[in-house]
Amino acid sequence: MSSYRFCRTDDIGLLVDALNRCRAPHFPGEPPMTPAAFKRSIRDLQVWCSSCMIAFAGADPIGVLIGAKRPTATLVHTIAVHPDHLRQGHGRHLLTSLGSKLAILGPPRIVAEVPEQLTAARGLFSAAGYVEDMVLRDYTLSRDEDHVRDATGSFVIPVTVDDLAANGLLCDSHTCWERSIETLTARKGEIEGLAVASEERIEACILYIEDAAEVLFLRSFVDDEGVRLKRLVSQLRARAKEPLRVRKVHPAEISKLSLESLGFRPGDRHLVYATAARSS
Repeated sequence: MSSYRFCRTDDIGLLVDALNRCRAPHFPGEPPMTPAAFKRSIRDLQVWCSSCMIAFAGADPIGVLIGAKRPTATLVHTIAVHPDHLRQGHGRHLLTSLGSKLAILGPPRIVAEVPEQLTAARGLFSAAGYVEDMVLRDYTLSRDEDHVRDATGSFVIPVTVDDLAANGLLCDSHTCWERSIETLTARKGEIEGLAVASEERIEACILYIEDAAEVLFLRSFVDDEGVRLKRLVSQLRARAKEPLRVRKVHPAEISKLSLESLGFRPGDRHLVYATAARSS
């Protein structure tokens, strides 16, 4: 007999166990979930234990849904069913239960960012009434590009997330959940930044985590055909130990053409599925 329940803040250990039992078999190359990593997801992504749910067969977790909640939407961050219990309706029941709860408590919008190659997950969301809302794409930059010299008369300075926020320069229209303003603010202690600045203002900027060679935010605030961003990317690439990457980019955030002019090459795609919460 199967049973389902939403979780509480004291269920972190149970959720970690459920993820390792249900999700890890599908992704054997990834490190196991730990309580510390789960707590970081609460801080960084606003995962809410009350928006997480576990399916049980007796006392054993056989399915898990991890939900992250912000004022405008809830993200289905993870949904996984143990390989021995696939195609028995557990995944759809987890999604339906979350939708019924959010129809009462809100927010009504529910989204999921699904790697294109996960066809089974895409089918699950479609069957549960989610529709494809937008397409995001990963980009990677090699380290063998030429260094870009300064031709603007501006200078490069370090910047922080707080610096950009104080100047009203953070904007996350069409940005994926992991690179939104909320996530950047939560992770600001580990994020570094560079900006091209004149005496009057910041003209272009990039935020990144150097150890991970991960670009989190890049913007130009002047029409210069990407010259200032090229300078910043070139400086960061020169000291990165791995090829730089920026994940889940929407074309309205920065265009494919602009990224390719900076030396980035397109990679995997992610499909954003969305629905409105409704009672089952």
